Amino acid sequence: MHAADGAVTAAEAAALLRAAEQVAPAEPRAARLRRLLRDMFRLAIERSHMRVALVGLAFVGVFGAISTKLLMTAIFGEPPSQEHRAAATASTAFRPDIVDRNGEILATDIRTVSVFAEPGNIYDKDEAVELLTAVLPELNASELRTKLTQKPGKKGVGFVWVKRELTPKQQAEVHRLGIPGIGFLPDHKRVYPNGFAAAHILGATNLDGVGIAGIEKYIDSTGLQALNSAGLVAKQADLKPVQLSLDLRAQFAVRDELAKGIEHFKAKAGASMILDVRTGEVIALVSMPDFDPNDPKDALSPDRINRMNVGVYEMGSTFKAMTLAMALDSGKYNVNSTFDTRGGVLNWGRQKIHEYHGTNRVITMPEVFTHSSNIGSAKMALGVGVPGHKAFLKRMGLTDRLRTELPESAAPIVPQRWTEINTITIAFGHGIAVAPLQAAAAVGAIVNGGELITPTFLKASADDVRAHATRVLSPQTSEAMRYIMRLNAAEGSAKKASVPYYFVGGKTGTAEKVIGGRYNKNRLFTTFMAAAPMNDPKYLFVTIMDEPQGLPESGGYATAAWNSGVVTGKVIERVAPILGLPPQFEPPVRPFPLMVKLNAYHVNQLGGP
Repeated sequence: MHAADGAVTAAEAAALLRAAEQVAPAEPRAARLRRLLRDMFRLAIERSHMRVALVGLAFVGVFGAISTKLLMTAIFGEPPSQEHRAAATASTAFRPDIVDRNGEILATDIRTVSVFAEPGNIYDKDEAVELLTAVLPELNASELRTKLTQKPGKKGVGFVWVKRELTPKQQAEVHRLGIPGIGFLPDHKRVYPNGFAAAHILGATNLDGVGIAGIEKYIDSTGLQALNSAGLVAKQADLKPVQLSLDLRAQFAVRDELAKGIEHFKAKAGASMILDVRTGEVIALVSMPDFDPNDPKDALSPDRINRMNVGVYEMGSTFKAMTLAMALDSGKYNVNSTFDTRGGVLNWGRQKIHEYHGTNRVITMPEVFTHSSNIGSAKMALGVGVPGHKAFLKRMGLTDRLRTELPESAAPIVPQRWTEINTITIAFGHGIAVAPLQAAAAVGAIVNGGELITPTFLKASADDVRAHATRVLSPQTSEAMRYIMRLNAAEGSAKKASVPYYFVGGKTGTAEKVIGGRYNKNRLFTTFMAAAPMNDPKYLFVTIMDEPQGLPESGGYATAAWNSGVVTGKVIERVAPILGLPPQFEPPVRPFPLMVKLNAYHVNQLGGP
């Protein structure tokens, strides 16, 4: 057998001993033996020192790698699996800020973290559930236990969310638990710093940062999700803020006045808005009850719909503005045309049309409006005819669904078979149901010179909007309607909203609600529309109320002038200075020159010399 490397054989030891005796024969045997052993071990060490060094380096390398791995895991966590990567992508999608027309933040993102679990790395599920629900009591213990229980046959550690969007305090408490298999991922939380303000416009996002309603959903439809999925958005600053047409100051004021009005008049619900009739921009829009987009769990409740855009209603006598505009623009009538309302009843087949404020005399076209004559309106519409009536309302955008940036909208309800009796009732606002926003757009066209502009919730310039406006009325018809609406505020049903110095004009609308297929006189839907200033309109103010109640101050009446009209007047008075609408301390000079030329009814009482 061969000796192992580094060992001294017996023959070699004997040879060394003989050599030592020849060199120093006189040396005692014991001393020679000690020297021999010393030389033998010195030789073994000298021959093996390289191997010892190599083994040492190997141990250093192994332990160094282990230490580095532990250190990296402690700092950065485990390398992300495919499930981790998918979760991280979903949870860190960036969204642009949403700002009002003046740059005030309406919606933004803040950094946060979410806690996840790897069920395959959690050895005691019951203990984990007990500890996590102790620091996060909002978690459902049975649901969490189900999440942490891996399905049979599933390989890998798995991935499940435990809770999204933790507060720093919650993160610290979970971290202190030290549960293996529990970790954190960076996340973003969408926040709305103004709470309820503009909730129906902004909408909301889900936990994955995807828009589910309102402008938030609109933003995703413009390609935001594709950009995030492609990894082209590295930070929120890469995204340009979305600037809305809303004015946050006006929004707060409108909501405050509407809330007071709903409470005072004991209404079930209400809504109010301000529309720029020159650009189509929605300056403010409130629908109540509303919700907080920071906690949108109530957003899907039926009583929290956006009544301006999603609800469709019979608009009552506000539709008489459409009827008069149609009659004037048809050329069959002029501002001095007269209508016989004597008797107070219009018999049409088996139907009887009654006046609400009957005059029992022949009245002029402006008086049809100021006295809100159903008979006069019906005779105008019949004079134009069913085909002309249908064509006009379609031209005004009232028979088709209104499309804006808001994904939510409702189609109008129109008669399937449109006969003369339908034309008669629609002439004074019954028998057709539309969204108040599209009715406002039509009235906006009536007062702005005759151009129909689709409402927008994005900030726009007048030049951009005008390029896409559609002329639906002649400027002469628009002037006649401005004069009639101003006359109604001066001596008709719109007096409640006639704020001094702002030259307001408007129209009330009271519709009985259909309950069980029949009109109920005790359950009303009221509307008020007012524009200012009527010599050169800038803004249209709209208020609706669902089932307001009569009060002692109104003599028990619950019609529009006594509630929606009052609220609209308070909104104008409060918001006009905010919007920079200057008061006119002297009546405007000849605001309706064509009406003066035609010597229209009471026109000389509406302006300066």
